[in-house]
Amino acid sequence: MALNLRQKQTECIIRMLNLNQPLNPSGTANEEVYKILIYDRFCQNILSPLIHVKDLRKHGVTLYFLIDKDRRPVHDVPAVYFVQPTESNLQRIVADASRSLYDTFHLNFSSSIPRKHLEELASGTLKSGSVEKVTKVHDQYLEFVTLEDNLFSLAQQSTYVQMNDPKAGDKEIEEIIERVASGLFCVLVTLGVVPVIRCPRGGPAEMVASLLDQKLRDHLLSKNNLFTEGGGFMSSFQRPLLCIFDRNFELSVGIQHDFRYRPLVHDVLGLKLNRLNVPGEKGGMKSFELDSADLFWSANSSLEFPEVAVEIETQLNKYKRDVEEVNKRTGGGSGAEFDGTDLIGNTKHLMNAVNSLPELTERKQVIDKHTNIATALLGHIKERSIDAFTKKESDMMMRGGIDRAELMAALKGKGTKMDKLRFAIMYLISTETINQSEVEAVEAALNEAEADTSAFQYVKKIKSLNVSLAASSANSASRSNIVDWAEKLYGQSISAVTAGVKNLLSSDQQLAVTRTVEALTEGKPNPEIDSYLFLDPRAPKSSSSGGSHVKGPFREAIVFMIGGGNYVEYGSLQELTQRQLTVKNVIYGATEILTGGELVEQLGVLGKKMGLGGPVASSSLSGH
Repeated sequence: MALNLRQKQTECIIRMLNLNQPLNPSGTANEEVYKILIYDRFCQNILSPLIHVKDLRKHGVTLYFLIDKDRRPVHDVPAVYFVQPTESNLQRIVADASRSLYDTFHLNFSSSIPRKHLEELASGTLKSGSVEKVTKVHDQYLEFVTLEDNLFSLAQQSTYVQMNDPKAGDKEIEEIIERVASGLFCVLVTLGVVPVIRCPRGGPAEMVASLLDQKLRDHLLSKNNLFTEGGGFMSSFQRPLLCIFDRNFELSVGIQHDFRYRPLVHDVLGLKLNRLNVPGEKGGMKSFELDSADLFWSANSSLEFPEVAVEIETQLNKYKRDVEEVNKRTGGGSGAEFDGTDLIGNTKHLMNAVNSLPELTERKQVIDKHTNIATALLGHIKERSIDAFTKKESDMMMRGGIDRAELMAALKGKGTKMDKLRFAIMYLISTETINQSEVEAVEAALNEAEADTSAFQYVKKIKSLNVSLAASSANSASRSNIVDWAEKLYGQSISAVTAGVKNLLSSDQQLAVTRTVEALTEGKPNPEIDSYLFLDPRAPKSSSSGGSHVKGPFREAIVFMIGGGNYVEYGSLQELTQRQLTVKNVIYGATEILTGGELVEQLGVLGKKMGLGGPVASSSLSGH
């Protein structure tokens, strides 16, 4: 059975809401207990895409509050806490217990609580004489946000900036790597699997892979470990492959415009935690939810926008025909809207009509929702020429360049400052050799549009460094010195700002990540991936570097992107499972899910840190 992260995480949360009691087949506890739920902001974001208010009611949660809000005592009722194990949260829990706000305290931490904090919790409750109030303390290993069955985010903001910051010391880098590896460990515990790990050598991917491998090895030594799968001799068809990459592996895909429905909704309308707001017909904003419960979204989110518009029209016409059919059978008029007042037909037709009412109403709501979303998108597309940017960027990547007149026309035409900046960076990444006068003309056009050019300057600097490294590669000694110096100065961002371009050009525009994952899951010798690190936490340490018995092929893969993922890559990996025979299921995750604009903002911050723009702005760079 395919791994389903959304289902697994939801099951863990429901068990937690039922005071960690075993659940009966209907998914509720045998004994219904009314309780209060307390969470912090981070855990609210974990709950938001998975659990709705009606679900909380179903599991006996009558009230729910943020931990940092002032709350009144509710006696004789247990409280379920779901929070990160931070100092401030623990202090708040101790204060709540000492004031006897609730009858009993069931503490659930989103990740493993450090021993130091556990001791502080114990001594704090002992001092206040409230230790008997704390019934249970659980490490839930749920420190990630699941957005779809096969999509998750660690919700770790600005990781790309932190990893590539020229001023970041070893200690800061180690803390980031620890945070990412811990988040991935939580995902694996929730899925209950120990994967085989592959990643490119060098840089953040190898650092995270090595630390995660060590965490899994240490954990598997304990008798009561959290992984349910059997001994170490399971075939690779049953164990998943975890592929770890760093955003610089293919920077372009995080920046380019895309014309498919899901990436477009995210990029243009700001889809966050599966929710978005669009202007309503009579002013004000309408809020919509887009998840697997919306069958239209599930079926059409990977289509190009014009195809989606046609599909909405088709669904609307089908709805009108079905309403007319019901009206005819029940003796009603032939009006398109079905209001249920004209029901005078015979009893059988009447019953059928009544039974079809809820389904027709639901279909109409879905059609209206996507009509609203498509109308809002169309407004942005026309105003900003998003279709033209998408086509030109795609052509640039295919041809390795663009005609100068076409380039300047795009930069001086429609589009926001950010659209033009993204287009200019795509020009830099896609062009094999940089024409100095052309680059100066691009910079002048960006300045004329009053765009902040820090991100453009940053990519230009890295690209020129890449070229100079390639030029000096004949002298390996000088090259290694330059690499050492460059990695110290520019973090990990040397290796692949332009590598993704060559990857992209070679195979009918398939993304580099997708093609690499396909090769890794097949497990056959391939010069492109033979140098990749191979780690098997279940194999003896000595054989892990490549002598493990688990070589593939793999049916399941987990692909993780350090520094920010996006819906374009996610869609491409889901398509992979449709068109080839080996891998049947791919889960995609990232430190955060970013729009092209959010990634460019992070590049801009790095540019400023390197003195390539104005002062560092404290911009909000959060994805989700």
